[in-house]
Amino acid sequence: MTDSANKDTTRPAGADKTATRAARLKAALKANIARRKAQARARASDKGTNRQG
Repeated sequence: MTDSANKDTTRPAGADKTATRAARLKAALKANIARRKAQARARASDKGTNRQG
């Protein structure tokens, strides 16, 4: 048996790197959106509580 017989030939050579990168970017985007939403909520609550009459 040779090494080439054990290799998975169903995916191109860079598919694992592409999938890893996509997962990393997806996680980063999700974290960025969560951070922006938190910032927007904080700004909205600050506007409502800092009223001076």
